[in-house]
Amino acid sequence: MNSLDFDKRPEDTRVVVAMSGGVDSSVVAGLLKRQGYDVLGITLQLYDHGAAVHRAGSCCAGQDIDDARRVCETLGIPHYVLDYERRFRETVINPFAEAYAMGETPVPCVACNQTVKFADLLATARELGADALATGHYIRSAANPSPENPNRRALFRPSDSDRDQSWFLFATTQEQIDYLRFPLGGMPKAEVRALAEEMGLVVAKKADSQDICFVPAGKYADIINKVRPNAALEGEIVHLDGRVLGRHEGILHYTIGQRKGLGVATGEPLYVVFLDARSRRVIVGPKEALDTHRVYLRDMNWLGDRPLGEATAGGFACFAKVRSTRPPTPATLHSDASGIYVDLGIGEAGVAPGQACVLYSGEGADERVYGGGFILRSQRAADAEASLQALLGTPVAA
Repeated sequence: MNSLDFDKRPEDTRVVVAMSGGVDSSVVAGLLKRQGYDVLGITLQLYDHGAAVHRAGSCCAGQDIDDARRVCETLGIPHYVLDYERRFRETVINPFAEAYAMGETPVPCVACNQTVKFADLLATARELGADALATGHYIRSAANPSPENPNRRALFRPSDSDRDQSWFLFATTQEQIDYLRFPLGGMPKAEVRALAEEMGLVVAKKADSQDICFVPAGKYADIINKVRPNAALEGEIVHLDGRVLGRHEGILHYTIGQRKGLGVATGEPLYVVFLDARSRRVIVGPKEALDTHRVYLRDMNWLGDRPLGEATAGGFACFAKVRSTRPPTPATLHSDASGIYVDLGIGEAGVAPGQACVLYSGEGADERVYGGGFILRSQRAADAEASLQALLGTPVAA
């Protein structure tokens, strides 16, 4: 077996590398070239809007495409640029804006991986006769350790937990996992940058890309207003107890768990508890009203060895992350007539619909990824949940 787990020589193994123009994917291309693989670099042009093309920390725009081209010239490998702007707008940007207008907090990087990188680009790699598509994500894949799934691969957290990107890749399907390779899964970031320097790559000191690459200067509202102007319609700021505390200029300016910038003063700390898009209300309350112990999921991507219903009979003990920056904590996955839901052993504050809940076999590095789903709704402590449901059932004046 070669280093990518193919039973043939590296020079007989073609690999397409998804090159964003950053240091990670550039080092992947360099490592595979150094090992003797037949390497092709492909960069996707995803958007092109003014300042975002040249700002530091963006990806897949003008400067980044040029950086990827220069890296490929240094490495002596072919480089192709594919125009995916329309596809990216339809499958990532527009749904992002729609979700915000509905009071959700979406994860566009997951959507991009689902639709553009691991679907469209993967299909292109197959058309080019590649044995695998390699990326610079910090996650590991390896042969499935279970005898129930021979000849399949599984996902694992990377060796460097501080760089873990598995939360953003939970929706990767089994078919995609079998084709993908992640050469950086066993390396720390410092080593990757050192390799870039050693290889003489122009991106060796380049800043890491931001999570939401298509939002210039973090101005979400500008993007959302172009797609859903009605998301900026004003409405009421309401306390969980029913008091109307003030007005707002659009729910798109608020997120679950937000404390600062609410525009109301009551003498007590208040947090955004719920965004009622239907009635354009921002519902606020005390910090304890954010405490969540159960989340219901939609669009579940299950990567366990047994069917979901069989695995969750009586509850499936695992670890869960509801934020990319938090470590996994003990949880139990259930699947029954009420839906698919996760009971969190340690309560989480500020859980928002649209975010991801990702499941693992443990809390440390190299633990297996069991998939996950998008949060449909969360269930708070009994008192806060009762107050919220009562408020949601109250008619709003026109």
